[in-house]
Amino acid sequence: MNVYQSLEEIKPIKRPVLTLGMFDGVHIGHQSILKQLNTIAKEIDGKSVLITFNPHPRMVLQPNCDLKFLNTLEEKENVLRQFGLEHLIIQAFTTDFSQVTSVEFVKNLLVDKINIHTLVIGYDHHFGKNREGNYEQLEILSKEFGFNLVQIEAVDCNDIAVSSTKVRNALIEGNIAYANKALNYHYPLSGEVVHGDKIGRTLGFPTANLQVDPNKLIPKDGVYAVNVFVDNQKYLGLLSIGFRETVTNSREHRVEVNILDFNQDIYGETIRLEFLGHLRDEKKFNSLDDLITAMNQDKENAIKLYGNN
Repeated sequence: MNVYQSLEEIKPIKRPVLTLGMFDGVHIGHQSILKQLNTIAKEIDGKSVLITFNPHPRMVLQPNCDLKFLNTLEEKENVLRQFGLEHLIIQAFTTDFSQVTSVEFVKNLLVDKINIHTLVIGYDHHFGKNREGNYEQLEILSKEFGFNLVQIEAVDCNDIAVSSTKVRNALIEGNIAYANKALNYHYPLSGEVVHGDKIGRTLGFPTANLQVDPNKLIPKDGVYAVNVFVDNQKYLGLLSIGFRETVTNSREHRVEVNILDFNQDIYGETIRLEFLGHLRDEKKFNSLDDLITAMNQDKENAIKLYGNN
């Protein structure tokens, strides 16, 4: 996959079959669009292209919004590559760019700059200044500028039209099963291992304290079974998200993982997690003994339910 950091970097692309959007999460709806892109590109001996934006337009237009994302830019690139995208254009979204009208965007960028052959869009796509551009307008513009236009219908998950917002809400509720099904892959989380207070090792459950991208959506507080990848090796782990009220009075929110059958010094390393399932909500226990009993039960449940993942 070729990655361009702006439209100015683009080199000529053969018969571009293009779509555009944030593609946060690259969920099954996005994957349906990517599949169609690649199918059409193969049929016409062209190339599949996605234009996405960084940062998210809402962060520019609504700077006080507290929007968290399903993917970091690196995660998004990895998933797009996995699903066969050939060219990714990352356009900087600025206040000035937000004033570009939908007609200007199509003519100046898609037609004059990229020379698109086919534009593929989702069923509810809007773009351009004030989100004025829509499928009806594109039908007119496609005839005027001579490109093909294809619209993809909504894709359902559990009989609900999937969207990035619905996946975010599922994760906020701790509904990992729905999120993973809607994503068609395990929800990822990465972070640098930083020094904590090392209480976990005194309880028999040494944990790696993770420093996570502040813009990344972290699921609901609780305990989760996760796959942990360290130096390309996969381990089963118990991820704890929350304030650890049983062992400390601190109000510092922590993301900590106990990697099962693992005993290496990984401070300073970045490790990657995949969420397998929600084991229980965060709870304040009456004693450390009760906490240790619960953690042993968490371990048993994780191995029983997800040990073969």
